[in-house]
Amino acid sequence: MSWIKVIPFEEAKGKLKQIYKKIKGPNNQIDNVLSIHSLRPHTLTGHMSLYKNTLHHNNNTFPNWFLEFLGTYTSYLNGCDYCYLHHFTGMKRFLNDDEKASKLKFSIENNSLSKILNKKELALINYTKKLTFNASAITEDDILNLRHLGISDGEILEVNQVVAYFNYANRTVLGLGVNTDNEILGLSPKNKDDESAWNHK
Repeated sequence: MSWIKVIPFEEAKGKLKQIYKKIKGPNNQIDNVLSIHSLRPHTLTGHMSLYKNTLHHNNNTFPNWFLEFLGTYTSYLNGCDYCYLHHFTGMKRFLNDDEKASKLKFSIENNSLSKILNKKELALINYTKKLTFNASAITEDDILNLRHLGISDGEILEVNQVVAYFNYANRTVLGLGVNTDNEILGLSPKNKDDESAWNHK
């Protein structure tokens, strides 16, 4: 599961057990990216709050599939197979179009997204890549270019936060050896109207 000790659902007590009950999926599954926080439950609370509010909040304006796509792409750039597999599965479910999902996956893996994305989507993908690989090189001109394409400041912020979250999650996973053993891929919180609804379905 990982390179450090993890407390499973069955052995959790106190605050950790309370949090686990809020986030559990089918058969009491706790995604490994979340259970990796079990020795410091307060960081699990922080992770879940950030995850829910950046990716699964009702005030987001981009559709879920596109936000999951950004996470899938960021994870691919970082070589994080765990998040790549999870969030491609999530993206595919939200997209509800297996053919398009397959084309997106192929294009990610073959560096050919420019062939299937529209100008706005491609601009946001380029921003994602720059933020992931060379954040210090981003200038105001990058933001102005996004605005010029009709992308609002709120939408820019939304994308920035999703990409920043995935860079955090990827480094948590890669730095601690988290894998997908015994997991159902692609589960996510469903109640977007309740910020405290963390259970995975």
